[in-house]
Amino acid sequence: MSTIDWKGVMPAVTTKFTKDDTLDLAMFTTNLAAQVAAGVHGIILGGTLGEASTLSDTEKRTLVSTTVANVPSHIPVIMNIAEQTTKGAIRAAAIAAEDGARGLMILPPMRYKAGDRETVTYFKEIAQSTDLPIMIYNNPVDYKIEVTLDMFEELLTLDNIQAVKESTRDISNVTRIKNRFGDRLKILSGVDTLALESLLMGADGWVAGLVCAFPKETVAIYELQKAGRIQEAIAIYRWFLPLLELDINPKLVQNIKLAEVATGIGTETVRAPRLPLVGEERKKVLQIIENGLDNRPQIPTAVIPEDVVS
Repeated sequence: MSTIDWKGVMPAVTTKFTKDDTLDLAMFTTNLAAQVAAGVHGIILGGTLGEASTLSDTEKRTLVSTTVANVPSHIPVIMNIAEQTTKGAIRAAAIAAEDGARGLMILPPMRYKAGDRETVTYFKEIAQSTDLPIMIYNNPVDYKIEVTLDMFEELLTLDNIQAVKESTRDISNVTRIKNRFGDRLKILSGVDTLALESLLMGADGWVAGLVCAFPKETVAIYELQKAGRIQEAIAIYRWFLPLLELDINPKLVQNIKLAEVATGIGTETVRAPRLPLVGEERKKVLQIIENGLDNRPQIPTAVIPEDVVS
């Protein structure tokens, strides 16, 4: 079984498209290079930010193989699995492994609101079909299914279910998980606006969104808090919060792509039915981004460990 150290900053990267609605692999790899240079600890593909629901199977395969070819081996490539059927999810997991993914992030069944028993069975059947390490995405706010601690108790009988993307919006859940499971279930915060709080309460990492546009600042917050330099981490986080709030919005993809344009590592092209922002909505988002850029903080020296900069 392949292994993943479920910790640190793992960007849920956006998918770049050309004006002709094909994959923009040139800009995609430009962004990957910025993430790697900043010292991220993993790359997650095919999430909400990656516009996964609009991607063909062939495009997903291209994204995985391109990412594997463009990031160093110490950075695991993790594929999100968001399918409507157990059969489809098992197939998607097998394809991801074949293309070089080192781990999986798995959502509950899409569209059908599964009950607890159905949800646990769904996750277990996928996990039993693969050797890849798995992070369960627990986001009851957006996906209307909560994976409870009792459900995790059953899921953790399988060795390759190892982590949770914690998006319940309840900070105290970090402590509940630690109290119940210790280090058996690694916790990665899945909500940008609660990330530092979650890390300070013992979360192991951060599945991040605005990192797509601001990789150095995101990694700095993680590394500073890890080193006990809490006030320095808080200072950057306070600057970052108005930008992070762009992630907890129905237009998060458009918002973050606009931010990527502003920092030179993306385009704002989205795939229909999404459309680029216009009018007052666009103006407000651009103002937040411009304010952030105007006040961008200095990153303290010696934040990123030397072994990931080389």
